[in-house]
Amino acid sequence: MPRFLKSPVPAGQVRAARADVAERVHAILDDIRERGDEAVRQYSEKFDDWSPESFRLGRDEIQRIVSGVPETVIDDIRFVQKQVRTFAQAQRDSLRDVEIETLPGVRLGHRHVPVSGAGAYVPGGRYPLTASAHMTIVTAKVAGVERVAACTPPIRGEIPAATVAAMHLAGADEIYLLGGVQAVAALAIGTETIGRVPLIAGPGNAYVAEAKRQLFGEVGIDLFAGPTEILVVADEHADPFVVAVDLLSQAEHGPDSPAVLVTTSEELGREVERHIDRLLPGMPTNDFAGPAWRDHGEIVVADSLAEAFEIADSYASEHVEVLTDNPRQALDRMRDYGALFLGEGTCVSYGDKVIGTNHVLPTRGAARYTGGLWVGKYLKTVTYQEVTDTASSARLGKVCGRAARVELFEGHARSGDVRAAKYGDATLPWNDEARA
Repeated sequence: MPRFLKSPVPAGQVRAARADVAERVHAILDDIRERGDEAVRQYSEKFDDWSPESFRLGRDEIQRIVSGVPETVIDDIRFVQKQVRTFAQAQRDSLRDVEIETLPGVRLGHRHVPVSGAGAYVPGGRYPLTASAHMTIVTAKVAGVERVAACTPPIRGEIPAATVAAMHLAGADEIYLLGGVQAVAALAIGTETIGRVPLIAGPGNAYVAEAKRQLFGEVGIDLFAGPTEILVVADEHADPFVVAVDLLSQAEHGPDSPAVLVTTSEELGREVERHIDRLLPGMPTNDFAGPAWRDHGEIVVADSLAEAFEIADSYASEHVEVLTDNPRQALDRMRDYGALFLGEGTCVSYGDKVIGTNHVLPTRGAARYTGGLWVGKYLKTVTYQEVTDTASSARLGKVCGRAARVELFEGHARSGDVRAAKYGDATLPWNDEARA
């Protein structure tokens, strides 16, 4: 039986906060549907103190911004984007078009077709998540998306130059300095100056995530997202200091970010908690990481590694670090997670920033039914059918007629009957009746 050395706040407090966000987002979306650009500009002024002549950056302005970014930053952006592009291309190469012949002259196939356009939301605010430009834009371009419209908010009234550089180098076709619900709404609904897109991808705060949730169906989205999550599975061989640092690395995303340790060693669990209590006061992001650990941090002690993996799966966490003597066991023992990070040599921060796998991942238990953003999210797998053998068409027509009438679909049956009669020896008594 698992034992809790530290438990989170009651779930009811979290649900109440979500309801308030949903109501506010609904009102903003309705207003933007009604007033378009005028409403977008009003909300940008209200929330970001930003109202330029045009939210879209021109080519010359982009070049000027990029040229002012330090060369080291540009080099790092190119390095990381190469990692992301290489992995995304390997994913794309694994997706093959299919065509088979099931009967003589009956060909069935599918093709992977990119969506015509995509919106990439790159968060800003306190933390300009430059890496999200790599994850959303590079991946879309590898998939073959022709038009990628990317949005990011200003930061305290200033242009986030490194983020703009990352968006540009990633291949964005349009770059808008626009954030929040108003950015997501403009991309999904369309305004007088911002063309709508069929799919929106990228992380964001609670308001951005809720806007995507409410717009889903009208527009495609990558996945439903919530606060960043980390879960560490550790045995007695793990370094408690490393575990503590890694838990706090994700807690700093926001005051509602869960950080969970599942360990087979009570001694390690208590040592990790002592390290966290020592590290937090001096952490520059303690105003976020502190409340996150206080309200959403957990330490769970399992009786065995097998039980630890079961407990970890029950959380279906966004990020799972496995710091055990044989971390690759998790590949066979676990199934519900956004991404696995195996062994002390890697960490969730690598996935967030540099290693090449996508950091847009499922949260709030969504890992039970979906993975994260990948090249396939930008592709539609569409089928086609072709029948060139008349005997096969006649055979299918007879079966179609019988099968459709079982379901009382007479019109469907007659489509089959026509071919059974035209290409075979069937008759059309209902046709004679119609003529009479």
